[in-house]
Amino acid sequence: MMSTTTSQASAPTAGPTTGPAAPATGIVISANAASEIARQRDKRGSSNAAIRVGIRGGGCTGFTYVFEWADELRPTDKLFEAHGVKVVTDPKSLVYLRGMTLDFVRGMMGHGFKFLNPNAKGECGCGESVQF
Repeated sequence: MMSTTTSQASAPTAGPTTGPAAPATGIVISANAASEIARQRDKRGSSNAAIRVGIRGGGCTGFTYVFEWADELRPTDKLFEAHGVKVVTDPKSLVYLRGMTLDFVRGMMGHGFKFLNPNAKGECGCGESVQF
């Protein structure tokens, strides 16, 4: 499983985009996040796979982020593409994730995906639990 962290993404599109879309309309995928998603996707051998992000009840602050591979899209999924990668979410989660940036960071304490979510009112120290 991948760790969580955030950067830029793009709004739903019919095809790939090269830059971020208006943050209020969807999820932004940073170039760093896209690079890491592509690296892990290629290592996994699933050239069409997308990353599914979402929100589930639970965690120490009320909600937890979902971050997993999606080999197939669901009919109601909202698709965001940028820098050659795909990120999908369900419509209910999009209410909480709209305007979020998915990034990938490296530092002295390690590396991982980061959710930069302007809708969050608080989060746990682990970065995987969030309050809205």
